[in-house]
Amino acid sequence: MRALSGTEDGVEIRVEEGLLRPVAPQHEGTLALYEIARRLGESIGLEMSHCRSGGGSDGNFTGAMGIATLDGLGVAGAGAHTFQEHLLVSSLVPRCRLLAGLLEHLEA
Repeated sequence: MRALSGTEDGVEIRVEEGLLRPVAPQHEGTLALYEIARRLGESIGLEMSHCRSGGGSDGNFTGAMGIATLDGLGVAGAGAHTFQEHLLVSSLVPRCRLLAGLLEHLEA
């Protein structure tokens, strides 16, 4: 990106680095919500793993505000943000069951 900086034909291009999304710190609410999701997943045969990763999730905003936030609960697949991006049809029903279970739990 820095290689784009410069001046050509009287037009100046300046590339500046910076964070576009806040860091979402781990907190008790998120860890508790993860544990609920993990137990629900286990009850329907889904193995849930916990990890932190970089990236540009909208969850960064809610997490930075201290709101319990889980990300990566969508369907399984590969090739994110490419022409080869796809989902695994076999993951649709289990993931929908997980999300429905989370909503039912949160409603209670």
